Amino acid sequence: MIDKLDGALRMHQLALGLRAERQQVLANNIANADTPNFKARDFDFAAELSKASQGAPLASGAQGLRTTNARHLHAQLDSLGAAREMLYRIPAQPSMDGNTVDMDFERGEFVDNAVRYQASLALMNSRIQGLKSALQPE
Repeated sequence: MIDKLDGALRMHQLALGLRAERQQVLANNIANADTPNFKARDFDFAAELSKASQGAPLASGAQGLRTTNARHLHAQLDSLGAAREMLYRIPAQPSMDGNTVDMDFERGEFVDNAVRYQASLALMNSRIQGLKSALQPE
């Protein structure tokens, strides 16, 4: 039963986690808009979601779960905790101090990501409500 619930909500969980992580990256870019030589960064959401949904292995250097006894349960870490492949933005108009943050673009990406996060959350809530109503006796 639990595996069926996990299967029903897994993609929503991964998408919400990645959206939250991307929101932090975008907020960091905005916060450092006046920092000399700061390079704006982001990651490809679609590629990272695809890797996470396929259960991609952890990035190099990350610790996995180990068992100390043959009778222990084997667990698989979510790739949500893995390091993302961070990409640098190519500025449309570079600044004199070496900063590559374009505030208009970053704000647009921030708002777009926030709206998509809210949409994913609404979809997940409706899915949970549907599952709850299916489990309720009439």
